Amino acid sequence: MQTINPLEIKYRDHPLPSDAAGVSAIVRSSDFFSSQEVEIAVELVRERERKGLSSGYHFLFAEKGGELSGYTCFGPVPCTLESFDLYWIAVSKSLRGLGLGKELLRRTEERIRAIGGKRLYVETSSRSQYEPTHNFYKRCGYSKAALLEHFYAPDDHKIIFLKTL
Repeated sequence: MQTINPLEIKYRDHPLPSDAAGVSAIVRSSDFFSSQEVEIAVELVRERERKGLSSGYHFLFAEKGGELSGYTCFGPVPCTLESFDLYWIAVSKSLRGLGLGKELLRRTEERIRAIGGKRLYVETSSRSQYEPTHNFYKRCGYSKAALLEHFYAPDDHKIIFLKTL
């Protein structure tokens, strides 16, 4: 299996002014998300830039050769002591399948543990196009915690995955 040379990837947790455009390009490249969903992903970056950590949004950005290659967005679940949501994880289309997503998720879990998180929740669609996504989470140690039927649309259920950190 081909992988990315870990020495080629630089990680950072603070957004830069160019990240909104980079996040938009990465999320659009998946061909999974609507234009509204892309706008939401970008808005979370901008919200973090405006409010800092008080926004409730944490990020981990991965760069290869100075270009944004992937990212995660996560944050504490309001009114809980140790639960976090993974809002986004996305990798540039040209780098998918090379282990960057797995490494981003591993590093995100480490950061969450370091700030007191014990559970990480991930929400995704049940549509068949998301089957590789479901398998990714399962390979990374997540289990299906809930299914909310017809959540997004008729026959498009919300699946909630959970990993105890």
